Amino acid sequence: MIGHPLLGAAAVSAREGTAARWPLYRWFVSAASLSVPQAAGPVAFSLLALSVTGDTRGGAAMILAMTLSQVAGAIPITRMGNRLPPARLLRWLVVLRTLALMSIVLLAACGASFAWLIACATVAGSVNGAAHGCLRSVLNHLVPASGLPRALGISATLNETTFVLAPVAASGLGAISPLLGILVIAALGAAPAFCVPHVDAVPAEEVGRSDTSVLSPSILLWLACATAGGAVVAAIEIGAVALALDYGYEPTLAILFTVPLCLASVTGGVWVSVRNRMAARGTVVGYLSVMALGSGLAALGLSVASTVAGAILIGFVLAPLGTHYSLVLDGLAPAGRRAEVFALLRTANAVGVICASAILTALSLSSTLTIVTGLMVAAASTVAFAHLRGSKRLSSPSATQTRDPSLSSP
Repeated sequence: MIGHPLLGAAAVSAREGTAARWPLYRWFVSAASLSVPQAAGPVAFSLLALSVTGDTRGGAAMILAMTLSQVAGAIPITRMGNRLPPARLLRWLVVLRTLALMSIVLLAACGASFAWLIACATVAGSVNGAAHGCLRSVLNHLVPASGLPRALGISATLNETTFVLAPVAASGLGAISPLLGILVIAALGAAPAFCVPHVDAVPAEEVGRSDTSVLSPSILLWLACATAGGAVVAAIEIGAVALALDYGYEPTLAILFTVPLCLASVTGGVWVSVRNRMAARGTVVGYLSVMALGSGLAALGLSVASTVAGAILIGFVLAPLGTHYSLVLDGLAPAGRRAEVFALLRTANAVGVICASAILTALSLSSTLTIVTGLMVAAASTVAFAHLRGSKRLSSPSATQTRDPSLSSP
């Protein structure tokens, strides 16, 4: 029986549409799996340290080494790879990270000094910022500008899902064997080397290097906002156990604060994807204010309900703000240096985590929450002030002399 010609044409069109979207699907897989080592690392490394040294503090040292090396290596590594297309550079960086993680397993199995494990963690972390910058650059070749908010919203949702599920998987695998847990983490984190789609991107050297600094005032402002937001989220997540104890609960009930934050973040990512629009300038000020309000509620510590409400407010605006930062910096980045700017965005978030961790180490949880709330209020106030004055600092021209889209009327 011969099929109806219109039905046949529809089937062909559907297949072509799926084939056209396949590279984007591969990018989503790469984006979700790239964060697995960072998401599962705290649990996996703590379990490894406990089995090797009898103390979990070694795991914290490995995470600190990873984070510090990420901050230090983001720009130098990205610049060293400027002659390569971003997808190819990403593959090499992921391979290097995978080898470093597998070296941790091998050295631990051979009974090597724990200092060697920390050194391998340092190497593994050094490529994280540059890898995320490259991956974000690849997205520009897969999606038109009109579809970037939706794609970034989906990516934010997948990323948050990774940060929810990866620690659970690391805990379950670590209960069997800490080495098995890290081995599986390394394997999952290697997925972008195979999944990232090839794009015909021209290396930055061929585009021509711009003399414009990647640390212009306009870019610095948004990076500062990302740093403040990273500090707020880290203060809640790292201080969750202390919050539970402060309210008289068992330490395991720290999930009362972390799970609502994560679920709200997933919801925010879905909302961004459905909306598929870049936020107007006034809306961004509102997002920053909501995060400051949520942090303030947590800092006040009035009740469990108010603290959970604060965590939900913080979580809900995470994806909208992250998407906005990415879109704004896309327009502000100098020609041929977008990967560097995106790497800086990831690094800014890491700096926020480091700041929150350092403050928590030196001061009480309530003091830490008060300080990070102040940082968030300062960020929101600065953006609001610039918005009211119509400051051109927020719309510093990129290489194409286009205005920052966040300042255009909605």
